[in-house]
Amino acid sequence: MKSIAVINDLSGFGRCSLTAAIPVISACGAQCCPLPTAVLSNQTGYDSYYCDDFTNKMPLFFAEWEKLHPSFDAILTGFIAGSRQGALIEQFIRTFQKENTLLVVDPVMADNGSIYDFYTPGMVQTVKQLAMHADIVTPNLSELYLLAGEDCAGILTADPDTLQQNAAEYAKRVLQQGVKTVIVSGIPAKDGQLANGIFTKDGAEFVLSGAMPGSFSGTGDLFVSVVTAKIVCGTPVQKAVEIATDFIYRSICRTIESSDGKPDYKGGIEFESFLHLLWEEQQHG
Repeated sequence: MKSIAVINDLSGFGRCSLTAAIPVISACGAQCCPLPTAVLSNQTGYDSYYCDDFTNKMPLFFAEWEKLHPSFDAILTGFIAGSRQGALIEQFIRTFQKENTLLVVDPVMADNGSIYDFYTPGMVQTVKQLAMHADIVTPNLSELYLLAGEDCAGILTADPDTLQQNAAEYAKRVLQQGVKTVIVSGIPAKDGQLANGIFTKDGAEFVLSGAMPGSFSGTGDLFVSVVTAKIVCGTPVQKAVEIATDFIYRSICRTIESSDGKPDYKGGIEFESFLHLLWEEQQHG
């Protein structure tokens, strides 16, 4: 069985981070090996939360894992709880990444044109540095702007055509830093749809999705978890993005339907009902 080390936080509420990654990666037929960067009572989008920073505990995990001599097929990084964690994650990568270990960085730091309140300028710089080591980075549009050295507030005033052009230009900048694949979520497309763009040195491909109002917690974590697990298990990148896009869209629709159109955006989406589709696709795909 393929194994994926996932470096991310554990949030009790919000259906995000490790609570999203563990079931999704398992349903895709791979083993999820979680390394917490923090343990939170609930995700940071709520009005209040408790956060236990795991910076000082991460090296203890490293030391014990080294004794086990694991062979990871992928390393996936997400939310960090402080700037010091950047150096620790780089140490983890140096220790555990082998020649064929896929490194995926989800550059969690912004959305909807704003950097997360929790993130300091130093933390943003840390995430940007980590991203440049990756084989695949999976920013949303705001995070792509930051990776390219642009102000992500610019997405709030730009028209859809400009955003599409900028996505292509800024993804190219990231690729020039050595990243092999940039997968950008939430790019405006025709007829009110959204596109997830796959950018490589050979060009771009797009996977379309219906657009829903509001921004749900955890969709980025779910997306990158499905994509990473599917790629590791042998699915081509574009097909992996198609599966992830469909999985999330179905889950959002279910969430809106079951809440009579008044969903709890901070609580995340009801993805649990569709985990069986990931497993069935893996068995028959």
